[in-house]
Amino acid sequence: MSAPFVLTGVTAATMAGSADPYCLVRDAAVAVRDGRIAWVGPEVDLPSDFAGFEQRPMDGRLITPALIDCHTHIVHGGNRAREFEMRLNGASYEEIARAGGGIVATVAATRAASQEALLASALPRIDAMIAQGVGTVEIKSGYGLDTETELKMLRVARTIGQKRPIRIVTSFLGAHAVPAGSDADAYIDDICIPTLRAAQAEGLVDAVDGFCEGIAFDTNQIARVFDVAQELGLPVKLHAEQLSHLGGTALAARYKALSADHVEYATEDDAKALAASGTVAVLLPGAFYTIHETQPPPVQAFRDHGVPMAVGTDWNPGSSPLGSLLLAMNMACTLFRLTPAEALAGTTRNAARALGLTDCGMIAPGLRADLAVWDVTDPAELSYGIGITPLHARIFGGVL
Repeated sequence: MSAPFVLTGVTAATMAGSADPYCLVRDAAVAVRDGRIAWVGPEVDLPSDFAGFEQRPMDGRLITPALIDCHTHIVHGGNRAREFEMRLNGASYEEIARAGGGIVATVAATRAASQEALLASALPRIDAMIAQGVGTVEIKSGYGLDTETELKMLRVARTIGQKRPIRIVTSFLGAHAVPAGSDADAYIDDICIPTLRAAQAEGLVDAVDGFCEGIAFDTNQIARVFDVAQELGLPVKLHAEQLSHLGGTALAARYKALSADHVEYATEDDAKALAASGTVAVLLPGAFYTIHETQPPPVQAFRDHGVPMAVGTDWNPGSSPLGSLLLAMNMACTLFRLTPAEALAGTTRNAARALGLTDCGMIAPGLRADLAVWDVTDPAELSYGIGITPLHARIFGGVL
């Protein structure tokens, strides 16, 4: 734990409260003690209790909560650059999957890779995120589709949090795809659910995810997995309505899921259901862009019904090889018409909510001192830039 300090001369986008979209405090100071935010407000009002803290001038820079990527698949073997080429020649995402590409191709590469190799390939991805001001990353399994590899992936994800100054949240995604030559129902009952139980017993799982789609699993199959998750006391989330409308969003709402992700084909009724259940809609513009989707998620319906919206990279080797959360924010604005304030809320406050976290995502007393200091003065610049990384400093758990 570092000594207490005060960041002075900052413009603080606290993302806490409702005074304005960014909850902006200009000419602000942020006091940090014991890894937590002790105080934030106008510098002229800094309480005398903090007068003895080391002062660290920030020269008018912008400070935000450290960013949170709430949807990634960064632990995997191999890559799928060849599929990228196939898509450019006219093949659809579904056609590639049915021809033996897609998720099952990454499954083969991930099964073949050792735990050490998977860690070695994942760490540079994490380093890229840290360099962009990210403090928390969600990592999914789902490229094993057998007990050994699913557990291997989750162990790697846990190890990343020991090797780097970043918070890792894990999601068990055993219901990601049907293994080649397998029956979907038999796979759910004989492999996926027993593996979930084993992963939970080993302390490897923070949440349970699934892929509800025509090329994956239907609502009844996902419900069986979610029933076990509830039995184990684990929250759920769901890849829903990405390529078609199969009722996944309504299913997520029924189970009071933390999040429903992708949701391009969600309806206004789905938005109402998510609002009632308190479920976050996670928007993933990288996949929308990469697979040449044309139907954007119903952002206005989410606004109208008060559904919180998060934004993630969906960093994966096939449908979203996107390693920049800042670029995902820009894409959410340009492709889905989010405002820059909504994009920043989607990678801070609402992303924390999508992971079930209550101690980060805002700058407020008592929360973790996970902060990002930027070489900009206007928070809209974070979504405005394309291929720009204006990070000045990242603070993780109070350590600069």
